[in-house]
Parts: sequence; structure tokens; C-alpha cells
Amino acid sequence: MLHYDLGDSGLSEIRFGISPLCEMGLSLRAIKEPSRYPLQVPWLSRTIDVRAELDLELLLGLVNDRLWTPDFLNPRPSSPLTRVDDEFAVLEELSARDFTRHLESVHGELPPALSGSPRTAMRRMVTALREYWELCFASYWPRMRTILEADITHRGRIMAQSGLAEMLNEISSSLKFDGRSLNLTLASVPAERRVAVDGRGVMLVPTMFTRRASAPVELSEAPMVLYPARGQGALWETEEIFNPQAVADLLGKTRASLLTALATPASSTELGVRFGVSTSAINQHLRALLAVGLVTSTRYGHSMLYLRSPLGSALLGAPQ
Repeated sequence: MLHYDLGDSGLSEIRFGISPLCEMGLSLRAIKEPSRYPLQVPWLSRTIDVRAELDLELLLGLVNDRLWTPDFLNPRPSSPLTRVDDEFAVLEELSARDFTRHLESVHGELPPALSGSPRTAMRRMVTALREYWELCFASYWPRMRTILEADITHRGRIMAQSGLAEMLNEISSSLKFDGRSLNLTLASVPAERRVAVDGRGVMLVPTMFTRRASAPVELSEAPMVLYPARGQGALWETEEIFNPQAVADLLGKTRASLLTALATPASSTELGVRFGVSTSAINQHLRALLAVGLVTSTRYGHSMLYLRSPLGSALLGAPQ
């Protein structure tokens, strides 16, 4: 069992954060053993074709047989608004020594795909992770982040209504708070281990790719608890969006709903997930809306984002 001893000021230093890189790193476990993550099977199904374009030898080499990932893939987020580009920038500055040490902590030795020159392996890894983000995560991240943010909001509500202890003890069956310490039952820490928080604070990070509370592999890392986010089952539910009946009669229900939804930018993949429609069908509707000037499009990385135009807003009677 791992004990995070909070000390006199530790309670005031418990924070929540969201890490896109951490979520992406942990998701590799679902690719390696899909049966362990049934709630994410829809995401796995939707990304199966594009995953064939990835450097899977390297990506899956980051995960060991116990589904542990190196700590550099589980960075402690600076806030709930952490950007993946900022995390990639930090990852690119990782020293060769720390890169090797973290991998050996997980695997006992360097996996074949990550052996040889550390610098060469690190460049290959960052390239593979960036491609993984663009092809498998970027379109789905807004909905994932919504689930994670909703979890944090829920925890804050419990804390306001019932206190910090109630909130902490509800997070996971493998996490207990006794008033002075956060106590985690971890398979990776069979003996009693105590870590003094010492003013570093404890970061609580919700994720959709863990089934119980966990902590960094190396106990020298800053205190952090990864825990399963609530509400994951709602991630893949299709969305019903209100739209004016007159516009629906003119354009059809699907196109009117798309026009209503595009008050904020979205990709065709994301819209397909939200509405439970194939990406190809969404693209047909978007082309029709583009042709008459009701939506605009712009490229962002590997994704094409769509946004309602001023004409589209005028048609809906919505603010422009």
C-alpha cells in the first residue's frame, strides 16, 4: 500500500487536473488489451482503420505485460486546461537518462523498439505519439475532455456539500483517506510505502483508461493519483440537438441539427460520433451545407474543422 502523508498543509494542496498526454498514453493499454476496457470499445472500433497507419511496434512497446506505462507518459498536469502541445514540448526536452530510467522501471530493460540510441528512440517516439494524437485522439478529445471536466465538477460539488473526506473516499474503492493520508492499494507497491507530500501537493487526475486508482511507477515522482472518471458510459451516446422546425423542414432534420451544432468548430469525425452517423454520411451533408454557404471550413493539423457561417446563423435566427 502507498501512503501519501499530507502533513499540516497537505489538505489545502489537493488539486484536480487533466492531461491529454496522460490520457493518450493510458489509452495504449486499451489497444493492447481491449477486453479490459469495454466502455471504450466504440472508440477502438472507430479508430481501427487509421491505427494501421501508426508506428504500433513502438507505441505498444511503451506498455508492459501488466499494462504499466512509463511515468513520462503520465505527466502531472499543471491545470485542468493543460494543452497537449505544451506536454509534447516538455516530452521533447526529456533527458536521455530519464527516458531510459523510466522505461527500465516499467520493463526491466529497454523494449526492442526503443533500444539503441536514446535520442533516436525519443524522436521516433514523439513522432509516433503526435501521429497517434492526430489520427486517433484529436477528433474525439473534445468529448473526452467534457467527460473528464464533468467528473471534476461532480467532485467539487460533493466537496462543497459533504466535505473533502467524503469526496476523496468516493473516488475509488482502492483509495482511502484517513484524515492525514491518502492510502492507495496498488499491485505495484506490495509493501507499506510512505511518501511525504512536503508542500508539493497531490494532483488528482480523472481518466477513462484506468479501472482503479493508481499512482506514478516511481515514487520519487510528484504525488499524483489517477482514477476512473465517472460517466464514461455517456461518452458514445448519440446527441439530440434542438433545431427550429421550419429550418428542419427546409434542410432536413440531420442538416438542420448539424447547422445548430456548428456554433462551435467540429470535425466530421466528431460530428459522426455525436450524432451516431457514419463519417461519410456526415461529409455528404457538410458538402451540401458548404455549397450553399451555410457553413465554412478550415484545416487544423490533419483535421478539417467546420463552423456555421454568418448566413447559417441568420437562417437559424441565432447570434452571429
